[in-house]
This record gives sequence, C-alpha cells and structure tokens, in this order.
Amino acid sequence: MAAMDWEQMPFFLAVARLGSLRAAGEQLSATHSTVDRHIRALESAYGVQLFLRTRSGLKLTAAGRSLVPIAEDAETLFLGARRRLQGLDKQDAGVVRFSLTGVMAYEIVAPLLTRFFEEYPDIDLEIRVSDRNEDINRLETDVSLRYADEVTEDVVARKLYPMALAPYASRGYLKRHLPNAGPQGQGLHWIGSDEINRHPSWVEQTPFPKAEVRHATTDHIMQLSLLRQGFGMVNTSVYFETIYPELVRVPGGKANLERSLWLLLHSDLRRTSRVRRFVDFMADGLKALKPALQGELA
Repeated sequence: MAAMDWEQMPFFLAVARLGSLRAAGEQLSATHSTVDRHIRALESAYGVQLFLRTRSGLKLTAAGRSLVPIAEDAETLFLGARRRLQGLDKQDAGVVRFSLTGVMAYEIVAPLLTRFFEEYPDIDLEIRVSDRNEDINRLETDVSLRYADEVTEDVVARKLYPMALAPYASRGYLKRHLPNAGPQGQGLHWIGSDEINRHPSWVEQTPFPKAEVRHATTDHIMQLSLLRQGFGMVNTSVYFETIYPELVRVPGGKANLERSLWLLLHSDLRRTSRVRRFVDFMADGLKALKPALQGELA
C-alpha cells in the first residue's frame, strides 16, 4: 500500500463498520464530506468501487469486503506499535484517557480525581462519562472503571469488590404515597434507566413488584435529582444514603451485591508510568470507600 492508502484506511474501516458517512465522521471527529472525500480518493487509487451508496447507507461491494481483513490487519499492526511505544513511557506526565459510568462519576469518583490532580500535577486526564463500554483494544480509552458481572475482553482487569445497589426513595415520597399503596406496590412507581418498559423483569425482584416504571432517563444525575425531589423510587448505590439525608431505603428493600467494580487497561500500558500511577491511585481510593459502597450501611 502507498502512503496515501494508509491515510485513507481509518475512514474506510469506520464506514465499513458503521455503514454511514455521518456515523464514521462522528467517530473520527470529521465531517461526513471529509469521510466521503477520503473514500472516493481510495476508490480512485485502487480503480474499484468499495461501497454501494444507497438511501439506507453505504454497503460494501465485493472489492470492499476483500479489503476489510487487509485493512484490519494493518490497523492491528499500527495500534500494537502505538501501544508498545506508549508502554515505554516512564514519565509521570502526559495524558491519561479515563472512561466511567455516570452513576460513579460525580459524587463517588470526582473527589478522588481532585486529590489525584493535586498529587500528580503533570498528569492530565481526559475524562469521558458514558454508559457505553469504550474499546480499550482499539485505544478508545486508556483506563476504564466499570460496574459489571464480568469482563470478557483481552485486557488487564483489576477486580475490586461488589458495589451494593438498593431501592431508595425520598422521605417525602414515601410519606405521601406509601400509606395509600397496594400490598405489592400498586400506586407507587419506579424511575426507569433506559427506554420505557412498564413492567421490566427486575421490578419483580423488588419489594413492590406491582409498581410501574414511569418515565425514564439514561442520565444518572437526572435520575438522582428526580429521586431527591420526591419523584418515585430508584435502584441505586447505597453510597448516596450517606450524602443525601432525604433519601431512605424503601421498606423491605435489600442490597444487591451481584455486580463488581473493575479497573481495566490494555496490557501494553502497564509499563506506562502515568497510567500505572493513575490506576494504583484509583484502586486505593476506591478500596477506602468500600464500607460505604459495599453496603455495610445497609
């Protein structure tokens, strides 16, 4: 492949995987016209059509399908080289990209990050708060904090401990609604965390299996704010009981310890000093919070 071909390959792979110029552009922080220009340049260089352009998106031609594994091999080679070079970095300085979920970010992890900034002023963090699991092997992030049953990727995974979730409501909500509720929660409602589903399976495991899910948001801060203002019940971390006195455990509600906290990073980055410093600092900080996060307050 010529030098120009290498330049076009990330655009080709992004379109092949996502099926549209716009989605590929969002992933690569480029406009859809820029992506289109690179694809057409690659097609011109090879003298073949790589995609069929349809109303529903771009579909690979036979030539495009043949190019995909070659491009992926090249991508793996270059990503591996980048990781190895990053792994040789012994400086406690530079950038670490860190991803985590919203339920952990603001009240639990942010205070730890503030202390990290003070202890390591030359290490900068790029922090992404998202419930999407970023791909460590494709270098979408350097370190990820997850709340999960297990981790199946080929990464270095440091399992910390189970974090307890339990059903909570505000004192005001329970005072207003609980006296008139049915024995299985009729008349009460939960705040959902994804699309609306009035009777999801998890509700059956709660003290109020007949309570409906009313409204939903993927934003954990919005969910917590609604909870504190007396707008329903939420299954959330027992930690919030320690900082928001208006929240109380729903009567009969039990803490769930089925899922654990994990710190993840790529194996080649273990040798990178700034990444190792950050992971060790986060692990120590989260272990210190274990009594609050694991439900000893339950």
